[in-house]
Amino acid sequence: MANQRQRTLTGSQGRSPRARSGVISGYVFRIIREQLGHGQETIAEEFRVSVDTIAGWESGRRSLTAVPVGQMLVHRHRLMKLGASPALLLALERALEADVLLAGALDDGVPDDANPLGAWVMQRDLVEVLTWPLSGVAPTPLRDLPAPRHARRGPVPAGPELATGDRPRFFSRMRRTVERARDPGLFLLRRQALYLAGYDDAPDTTDWLAAHQADVRPSDWLSGWLNARSVAAVAARQGDRDRMGHFIDQTLDGDDAGEAANLAYWAYWIGETPHLQLSDDFITSTPIGACAGPKLLDHLVRGLTPEHGFFDLNVHSLWALLAVRPALLRSSTEASRTLRQQLPVVLDGRELSGRARRELEGIRYAIRLAEA
Repeated sequence: MANQRQRTLTGSQGRSPRARSGVISGYVFRIIREQLGHGQETIAEEFRVSVDTIAGWESGRRSLTAVPVGQMLVHRHRLMKLGASPALLLALERALEADVLLAGALDDGVPDDANPLGAWVMQRDLVEVLTWPLSGVAPTPLRDLPAPRHARRGPVPAGPELATGDRPRFFSRMRRTVERARDPGLFLLRRQALYLAGYDDAPDTTDWLAAHQADVRPSDWLSGWLNARSVAAVAARQGDRDRMGHFIDQTLDGDDAGEAANLAYWAYWIGETPHLQLSDDFITSTPIGACAGPKLLDHLVRGLTPEHGFFDLNVHSLWALLAVRPALLRSSTEASRTLRQQLPVVLDGRELSGRARRELEGIRYAIRLAEA
C-alpha cells in the first residue's frame, strides 16, 4: 500500500522530486542507523553503497525518494535483518511519502488538480511526519527513543531542517492552494492545505485562517461538518479553545449524524480503520462506533490532560465512544486501567467546562457500571 501511494505521488507529472525533498526520510534513516548501533561505514558496507551515499541520504543532499522502489525494498529488508523495529521502518515509509508531498508543495509547477495533497485523506502517522520540520515536534514513534548506541560526530540537528527559504515557500504555497482551490471537487485539497497552513507561526496566520475559514460556503452537510471541524482544530492549535467548544455544542452534542462522523473520523485519523480513503465520503456511511475501538480508546485517554488543545474534544469523543462501546471498559487493557486512575485527577481540575465535567462524570458512572 505504501509503495502504491509512493508511485501515485511521484508519477503524476513524471518529474523526480528535488534533492531537498529527502530531508525527513534522511533524518529518519539516520535515527534507524544510530538505534542499530552502526556507523555510516558499516551501513554502507551492508547496503553496498559508498559512505558518501549514506551521508548524502542522511543530510538530504541525496534524496532517498529518488531510489527506485525495488531497491528501496531491498534496503528496507536489510534494515529489518539488522534488527530495525517495525515502528521505525513504518516511520521511514511515512517519511518517504512526506518528502514527496513536501517536494510537491514546493514545486510551483504542480497544478491544483494534480497536487498530491488532495489525493487521499491523510492520517495522523503521515501528518505528524510531514509537519515535523515545520513544528519541531517529533512523530509519536520517534519520541522518547533511547540514546544512540553509536557515538555521533559533531553537532546534530534535533530534527529535519528545511533549506533556507523553503519554510516560507511551503506556507505561501499552502495559502495559494487554499485561495485557488474553490471548486467543490478540490474540497479535500483545500481542507488539508488549510490544516497545514495552520502550522505557520507568522503574525498574520490567525487572521488569515479566520478569513478563509469564514469564506467557505459548503454546499452539503458533510462539507459543512468537515469545515467546522477544521476551523475548530486549527483554532485549538492556535490556542483558541472556545471555537472547539462551539463545534462540540453546535455539531456534535445530541446530533447522531455528527457523533457518528466524529468517531468515524477519529478512527480513521489514528489508523484504526484498515483502508485508505480517497475522499471524505466514508465519514457519512460508517455506523456510529463501527470502526472505533481499543486503539481510539487509548488515543483519547492519552489526550485527557486539561492543557491539551483538543482536551474538550477528547473528553466528548471518549464519552460518545463509551456510550456506544461500553464493553471497552470491561477489557483489561492499559488504556482502561489508565482511565480509571486518571479520571479522579482530571475531575479535580478547576478549569473544566461545564460540559466536560458532566461528560467526565458520565464516564465515571459508566466505569462503576462496568465494575458492578
